[in-house]
Amino acid sequence: MRIDLDDQRVKVIKSLRSAMRANATSRGALLGVKGDALAKATLANRSVFESPTTPAINRYTGVLYDAADLNSLDEPARVILDECVLIFSGLWGLVAPSDPIPDYKLKMGTRLGTLGRLTSWWKPTLSTQLNEIADGRQVWNLLPQEHDAAWDGAGAGSGGASRQISVSFLEPNKSGALVAVSHWNKFLKGALVRHLLENPSITPEDLTDWDQPSGFRLDLSRTETDGGRSRLYFVKNA
Repeated sequence: MRIDLDDQRVKVIKSLRSAMRANATSRGALLGVKGDALAKATLANRSVFESPTTPAINRYTGVLYDAADLNSLDEPARVILDECVLIFSGLWGLVAPSDPIPDYKLKMGTRLGTLGRLTSWWKPTLSTQLNEIADGRQVWNLLPQEHDAAWDGAGAGSGGASRQISVSFLEPNKSGALVAVSHWNKFLKGALVRHLLENPSITPEDLTDWDQPSGFRLDLSRTETDGGRSRLYFVKNA
């Protein structure tokens, strides 16, 4: 996949480094951290051009990445990972899992200087590049809402040839009504990412047989379809 975002990345980096010259209160509000975490994030953001790098799948951490455990994939799945997965970033726009990136802290939803909210600033460029990449493909869109807002996927594909698939996980609340999972959503998506990488030819219908580790099962009767977009629902029984 060809990703050409260098000019845009330089603009974001320069704006971020400028913001790091502000006082601690302003920097803390921008980055959402304080104390030692703010000092560390400030230093990292000021040094982006000079800092050591590491592959994106090692740089990014959290519940989703822990659940996917990408570094333990076998070689065929690693090839699929490198060729077919893209990660959204407030600073870099899009990165491939093997792309070397330095330490930094900047969320996609941040309002950064004259660039404004990065979600909106990145959207035209990312949409153009992603829609070209997605042309004719089945795309699993597992983005959180903040990152999904940076992509207008309506133009993906030629003549509706692409299929974009999103997922939701539902569980019963105390009264028995099904509600969207919030706390474990990233963990569940991470497990799904791993399953898709290990089974690259899988179709949404095949997921009815997936032994999901937390007991969720695909309910195809709940599938919502709008043009080339589909949303699948995994439900956990009471």
